[in-house]
Amino acid sequence: LIFSVTMLLKAFLILTLSYFTSGFTSVVLWHGMGDSCCNPLSMGRIINLIKAEMPGVYIKSLRIGKNIIEDTENGFFMNVNLQVQDACQQIKDDKNLQNEYNAIGISQGAQFLRAVAQRCPGGMRNLISIGGQHQGIYGLPECPAPKHALCDYLRYLLDKGAYWSWVQDQFVQAEYWHDPISEETYRDRSYFLADINNERFFNKTYRQGLTSLEKFVMVMFEKDTMVIPKESEWFGFYTPGQAKEITELTSSRIYLDPEDRLGLREMNLKGKLDFISLPTNHLEFDEDWFVDVIINGYLK
Repeated sequence: LIFSVTMLLKAFLILTLSYFTSGFTSVVLWHGMGDSCCNPLSMGRIINLIKAEMPGVYIKSLRIGKNIIEDTENGFFMNVNLQVQDACQQIKDDKNLQNEYNAIGISQGAQFLRAVAQRCPGGMRNLISIGGQHQGIYGLPECPAPKHALCDYLRYLLDKGAYWSWVQDQFVQAEYWHDPISEETYRDRSYFLADINNERFFNKTYRQGLTSLEKFVMVMFEKDTMVIPKESEWFGFYTPGQAKEITELTSSRIYLDPEDRLGLREMNLKGKLDFISLPTNHLEFDEDWFVDVIINGYLK
């Protein structure tokens, strides 16, 4: 019994010392399409950068599935709502994330982490969206799938039947497909995006979860050829009824709605929204930029 108590005390002291010596807020990451939690060339690079600048910080790179292969596949084929539910449970069960944490979403992982903030409120301090598609996409010109045939199949399904129930249930990219020509169909049948954007029913919990953030940071890539339209990365989108003219966030329905359903207008007026742009293609950024702007600006 004495041995057990001693071991428990040692474990407690180690955890406490680790927390106070690092002094940094924990970080949660969610990767993008075609990637995994632990790819050394992508998420591993980001993890190493953060660790180098913030010694001792706790980092959780979300894995949806039993292994890296499942994690990658689920980025294409697992209902996003189930993925968000899984992520919420992982965060809830992690003792290192009980107080607060900063969240960084890469590409589609950004809108998924926003859903975490809205559906599982409490704990998230800053949400950093790097190339996220918060108003969805209307095109899939590039697709980092393991097999080219999969990309062709996805394009076919999205063009022909993005809002068919079985497509919405089984294909991730369909769940944030936003057809500006058929806004009513999108709002009625989108399993994920229309819901987290509060476009069907006014879920006050969603608004409370988002407005509780200290900062919601959105990074847009000015030469993005993967996200169509790129302005979705700043919560902009095509003006309803066509697919050429862009309406920026501050002129959009979601912003000007009298109820301010997501609280974006309130957040902007309070200085909680930060808009950052890079003159590059999708997710092209160098390490110095990430350290100077993201780590030093929002994580430390």
